[in-house]
Amino acid sequence: MELIAWILIIASFIIAFVGLVYPIIPSVLFILIGFIVYGLFFSFAELSWWFWTIEILFVILLFAADSVANLVGVKKFGGSKAGMWGSTIGLLVGPFIIPIAGILIGPFVGAVIGEVLVTKVELKQAIRAGVGSLIGFLTSVITKGIIQAVMIIIFIIAI
Repeated sequence: MELIAWILIIASFIIAFVGLVYPIIPSVLFILIGFIVYGLFFSFAELSWWFWTIEILFVILLFAADSVANLVGVKKFGGSKAGMWGSTIGLLVGPFIIPIAGILIGPFVGAVIGEVLVTKVELKQAIRAGVGSLIGFLTSVITKGIIQAVMIIIFIIAI
C-alpha cells in the first residue's frame, strides 16, 4: 500500500510539472493533491500548520505569477487587453491544434489576432505584442517551475 501511495504522490507531482506547459492542467492543484495523498496514506501530523501556511502562500504566489507575467509581457511590448485575451485563448487552444509547438505558437498567434482584430493596430505592432506574450509565457513557466520545485522540496523536508 505504501508503494501505491508514493506512486500516486510522485505521479501528481509529475502531472503538476506537465501542467506548466499545458495550462489546461491546474498544476498547483496536483501538488496539493500529492500532499493530501501523503496525509491520507501516512499521516497529516508530519505536515504542520507552518507547512500548510507556507504552501498556501506559494499557491497564491503561483496564481499571481501566472497572471502578472502574461500581463507584463504583453503590456511591455505595447499590447492591449485584446492582445492579452488573445494570448490567453491561444495558450489554451494552441496545444490542442498543434500538439507540441502549439504551446509556443498559440499565445503568439492569439495575441497578434487579438491586436489586429480588436484594436486595429498595424501588423508590426501586433507582432510585437505577440512576442511580448511569448516572453511573458516563458517567464511564467520558469517562475512557476521554480516555485513548484520549492514547494516539493519543502514537502520533502517536512516529512
